[in-house]
Amino acid sequence: MQLRAENLGCNRGGREVFAGLGFAVGAGEALMVTGRNGAGKSTLLRLIAGLARISAGRIELSGAEADTPICELTHYLGHQDAVKGSLTVAENLAFWTEFLGGGKATSAALDAVGLGTLAGLPAAYLSAGQRRRLSIARLIAVARPLWLLDEPTSALDAIAQTQLAALMQTHLAAGGLIVAAAHGPIGLERARELRLGPA
Repeated sequence: MQLRAENLGCNRGGREVFAGLGFAVGAGEALMVTGRNGAGKSTLLRLIAGLARISAGRIELSGAEADTPICELTHYLGHQDAVKGSLTVAENLAFWTEFLGGGKATSAALDAVGLGTLAGLPAAYLSAGQRRRLSIARLIAVARPLWLLDEPTSALDAIAQTQLAALMQTHLAAGGLIVAAAHGPIGLERARELRLGPA
C-alpha cells in the first residue's frame, strides 16, 4: 500500500496555503510534516482525510480496494478529541468503534492506553491528557492502515508519550502508514520529513 500526493495545492480563505506539493509514503513508513505555524501542516492532514478541499493535484492510496475511499482507510487524530462528557470512557470508545465500522473489544484498547480502570467514569472528569489517550484508543480499537496524527503528543505526559511511540512502531511493523504533523519529536525517529513553508 502506498499513499501518494502529486502537485498538490490548497487555498484557504482566498490565500494559497501551499502548491506543487508531492510525497509518497509506503507500507511500514512514516512521514513527519514540519514547518512554522500556519505553514499548512494541519491543512495537509485534513486534505488527506477528505475533510478539506484540494485546489490542485491529487492524492491516492494505492494497494487498497478500488472502490474504497481514502477516508474509510484512515484514522484522523486532530486537535479536538471528540469526547462526549456525559458518556463514560467505555461508552465514548464504543460509539466511535461502531461509527468507524467495528473492531476489537474496547476494553483491550482502553487497557493499551492506560484507561482500563476508568472505563465506567464519565468522560467529563478526564484530564486533557486522559482525553487524548481516549482518542488514541480509537486507533487500536478499529484497524485502519493509514494514521493521520496532528500533534499527537499534545497534553500527554512522558509515560503516555512512550506508550504512543510503541503503538506507532507496532502499527508500522504491521505494514501501516503514518503521516504526522508535529513541532518536535514524537517517537518516530526513522520517519522522513516533509517541511512546509520557508526554512
